[in-house]
Amino acid sequence: MSRQPITTIDLMRHGEPVGGRRYRGQTDDPLSEKGWAQMRNAVGYHCPWQAVISSSLSRCADFARELAKRHQLPLDIDARLIELGFGAWEGRTPDELTAADPETLNRFRHDPVAHAPPGAETLTAFRDRVISAWDSLLEHHAGKHVLVVVHAGVIRMAVAHVLNVPLQHLFRLQVQNAGITRIRVEIHGGQLFPQLLFHGGNL
Repeated sequence: MSRQPITTIDLMRHGEPVGGRRYRGQTDDPLSEKGWAQMRNAVGYHCPWQAVISSSLSRCADFARELAKRHQLPLDIDARLIELGFGAWEGRTPDELTAADPETLNRFRHDPVAHAPPGAETLTAFRDRVISAWDSLLEHHAGKHVLVVVHAGVIRMAVAHVLNVPLQHLFRLQVQNAGITRIRVEIHGGQLFPQLLFHGGNL
């Protein structure tokens, strides 16, 4: 029996953007100096990858371009991998959101489907576009080791997809700046078998 290719996907969250911690969503803030240092330190001189894929937002794409150029790797910018849109919460800090309603963030974390921000992208729509990009990645990079530079929400959604986690539990997964999550995808009998190898690490 012929050996099926194993695809290894490293999902890396961007570093800290300019403006610090806030519900940034699809607001295109660039990386801060600290954010650049976080990402460069997380990777160091390692380069096990054969391709780099990135969200189109600058806090991901700028580092992805630098890394791909340094190691002469192919780079694919995919707009489907941008962060969840937070609607009326875009650009606001947790303190700002809880000033009027101290429980608003707790309700959202416990059940983001039932307590989404006003005007936010639905989690089902977010899931559909992220999984569309995920499926394309597996199709076009089968058997390779790929780095995907993205956002906390995208990493949560990919892990939820792999582990079959309900959307209501999405925010039970903490994702740190510049942390790396590794997923290995094997093929058994024509079916994909993904495994979460580690979460929130570095190289």
